[in-house]
Formats: sequence, C-alpha cells, structure tokens
Amino acid sequence: MRRGAGPLLGAATLLAMIWCLAPVLWQLVTSLKSEGQLYLSPPTWLPWAPTLAHYRAVLGEALFVDAVINSALIASGSTAIALGLGAPAAFALARLRPAGSRAILGFFLAAAVFPAIALVTPLFALFGRLGILNTYWAVILPHAAFALPLTVWILTAYLQDLPPELEEAAQVDGTSRVGAFTRVLLPAAAPGVAAAGLLAFIFSWNEFLFALTFAGTDRTRPATVAIALFPGLHEFPWGEIAAASLLVVLPLVVIVILAQRRIVAGLTAGSLSG
Repeated sequence: MRRGAGPLLGAATLLAMIWCLAPVLWQLVTSLKSEGQLYLSPPTWLPWAPTLAHYRAVLGEALFVDAVINSALIASGSTAIALGLGAPAAFALARLRPAGSRAILGFFLAAAVFPAIALVTPLFALFGRLGILNTYWAVILPHAAFALPLTVWILTAYLQDLPPELEEAAQVDGTSRVGAFTRVLLPAAAPGVAAAGLLAFIFSWNEFLFALTFAGTDRTRPATVAIALFPGLHEFPWGEIAAASLLVVLPLVVIVILAQRRIVAGLTAGSLSG
C-alpha cells in the first residue's frame, strides 16, 4: 500500500459511514422530537426535550404489532422455501456438476435481475384464480422466487470450496450421496447457509411492491405496507413514521450484528478460488 493511502482510505470509509447512517440518524432525531417541534419552520436539528411519545403510540397500536408479526411470518416462510429449494440445487451444481451448469447459473442470475414490476399483473391474476390473494402465500411465494437465485449462487460458491474428501469419507462409511449432503456438507456449509438465509430474510422483510399488491387486508399486511399507510387524510404523522421505521429496522440490525462473521464468510466463499 502506498504511503498516505491509509488516511485516505480511513476518510473515505468515514464518509461512506456518514452517507449510509445519515438517514437513520435523521429518523432517530425525528422520532424523539415533540409534536410541536416537528412542524417548526425552519426545522430544528436536535430535539429540545426528547420524548418517547411516538414510540409509545406506535407500540400501542395493535395493527402495527400485528404487521410486524406478519412480516416475521412472511420472511421466515420465504427464507425456508428459498433455502429448501436452493440448497439441493446448489449441491447439484457444485458437486455433481451437470452439463450446462454455468448456463444454469446464468439463468438464475437473469431471474434475479428480472424487474419485479413486470410480474405484478400476471401474478395478481394467477393468485386470484388460485384463491390465495390476501393470504401469506401470495407474498411468500414471490419473495421466495426472487430470493432463490441469490441463495443458489451463494451456496454453490461455498459448496465448491469444501474439500471433496468430506463427501468421499462419508461415502466410504456407507453414506449415500444425499446423506453425505445432509449430514456432512450442509453442516460444513453453515456460514454459507446463514449468509444466504439472512439475505433472503432481509429481502423479504424490506420488500414493498408485492406486499402492497397481494396483501391488502390487516390480517396479512406486513410492516412495510403498514408504515406506508400511516398518513391520514389531513395530517402526516412524521414522528410515528420515524419511530415505526426504526422499530422495524432494529430486529434486522440485531440479527446482522450477531451473525456478521457467518455473513462475511458466506459472501466471500469462492473469492480466492480459480
């Protein structure tokens, strides 16, 4: 590294952190302002007398609490499906190496970048015919479909890095190929599974378009849509919106902090392979 590059990298990192954290800090400041201070013009930067009234109002609203539970159920369901389908597919591509495996991975990549808005109308018609509109399944299935390509890519890269001796030793002991995958390779690929699962969970938790279109009732509406519906006819509750957005982000922050090592290990798998 060239002399003087260290301070430049440090400054760049600091600027990137400020850029990323600025919206979150602004939401935090907004959530702590009193109702009167929110509508001052020009606005003030910091709250004069911080208050938790907006948090109490949000947590006291049963519909918001139900929406957070709905988000957890939808994200958990879509993650389970993405991992349940993606792990065997990744095993086949990484260890069995069928003909055209690169083309198959390219197909998964193309599916991942397909615009979601183009699928709303056909999926709405399909789910209407199947009778699953305004149910959890109407949101879980498209979420799982969009999370599946990333799951396959991450797990394929991780499984390719595992030494073949693990699978060979299991087969020598009389374990079938499927048994070697479920009992040996899958546990050894835990960091990759954790990274793929967490990214699928975060995608589903934050997704808005499908949730808004396919979950139109209070019984199934997730938190992202519930927050968007906070504004009333004659007022815009900035404090409650800021408090609710931070409460929704908090579980993801905790999960990522606790599992950051597994996420990094899973995402960097294959980076040093040829």
